[in-house]
Amino acid sequence: MKKITILFATLLVVASMSANEPQPQKTSKTIELDKKAFAEKVFDYVNESEWKYKGDKPAIIDFWAAWCGPCRQIAPVLEELAAEYGEEIYVYKVNVDEETELAQAFGIRSIPMLLYIPMNETPQAIMGAAPKNKLKDAVHTILLNKKEAEK
Repeated sequence: MKKITILFATLLVVASMSANEPQPQKTSKTIELDKKAFAEKVFDYVNESEWKYKGDKPAIIDFWAAWCGPCRQIAPVLEELAAEYGEEIYVYKVNVDEETELAQAFGIRSIPMLLYIPMNETPQAIMGAAPKNKLKDAVHTILLNKKEAEK
């Protein structure tokens, strides 16, 4: 009985020590944009009439809302892409409920809407949630100008 008590006490001490250890924080690799940040990093749609991307590398902009099931479905995939391609692309997020003017300016009527912005080319919008392999294909072909076999 004494061995069981000592074992139980040891387990309690170990459990309490691990519970007090700082847990690693999840850091988001995607970048949330409001109207001001959008104008600074992407395009100043209020003061400029002709599209000119301001970024220094290609980007994906995810127009989303917290209540949207498909938006929540692709959010972790976009986080993975942001981590995987972080040196090559930006992954931005715009909450359409908080940034209604921005969503209206870009004609966002259905979400999720992903706007792929290659360097020095016209952006391409893709509507709806897609599996990771389809999103990666779009990153490679639209943003990085790579063929499928080059992955």
